[in-house]
Formats: sequence, C-alpha cells, structure tokens
Amino acid sequence: MNIRPMRVDDLMGMQACNLQNLPENYTMRYYLYHAMTWPSISYVAEDHKGRIVGYILAKMDEDVQEGGEPRGHVTSMSVLRSYRRLGLAKKLMVQAQEAMANIYRASHVSLHVRKSNRAALALYRDTLGFTVKDIEKGYYADGEDAYSMRLSLIRE
Repeated sequence: MNIRPMRVDDLMGMQACNLQNLPENYTMRYYLYHAMTWPSISYVAEDHKGRIVGYILAKMDEDVQEGGEPRGHVTSMSVLRSYRRLGLAKKLMVQAQEAMANIYRASHVSLHVRKSNRAALALYRDTLGFTVKDIEKGYYADGEDAYSMRLSLIRE
C-alpha cells in the first residue's frame, strides 16, 4: 500500500471510493474545489496496481477571523471494505494532520462523524485522540445526528 498526496487525476477514484462506502456523496466539482484550493492536505491510499482504495479529503476552514488561528477540517475519509483493518485510515489521518500543521500552521483539526459509526468513533477517539465537542442534531441528510470532534495539533 502506498499513501501519497492526491492529484487531480485521482478524483474519479476518490469519488468511486466514496460512492461505494458512504451515504454522503459529493459532486466532482466539490472534489475539484478541494484539490485546487488545498492540494497539499488530501491524500490517497493506492494498491500495488495504483488503484485508489482509500482517501482523505481535507480543507482549511475559510471563516477564520482576522488574527485567528488556522483550523483544518476533514471533509470525508473512506477506505474500501476489502482494505480495512490495515491501518490505512489512521495513516491517511496522520498524513493530513501533519500537512495541516506543517504547511498551514493549523492549531487543530475538526470533523463530523455519524453517532452510529462505531468504527470511526473508535478510530478518532480511541486511536487518534479526538474529543467530542458537540452533537449536531440532524446534521446528515437522513436526519442522523453527528458528533462534532476536534484534535489539537499544537505540540507541547
């Protein structure tokens, strides 16, 4: 498995990975916007044949107040079922977090996760150290609530 920064020509594979795994889907325009605006903080996992088997789509928050600290946000992450439990999600998250901190000097990274997604919660909270900051009622299109989670990127 290879983890590398995403390229524009990866977008179709990223979207296919998303469509196969997640109920939240995005337009190609949305992927392209991330790729063109924050090209250095999204990553893909590819198999030995170069196929996209996982990705993380990340961005920097655009509503930072003047003089405020930059903040990163994970828009979407997905790993194909047959490639799960190999540590790819953790590696993708760590790569994106390091890029946010090193390139943009992000103070923290945030994300949303379905309350019912136990595997993702275990990864974010137990493995990566995220904390739940809030519950956003009806966040998802189907009405499910989301945990709003956050992780500090400031090294003490």
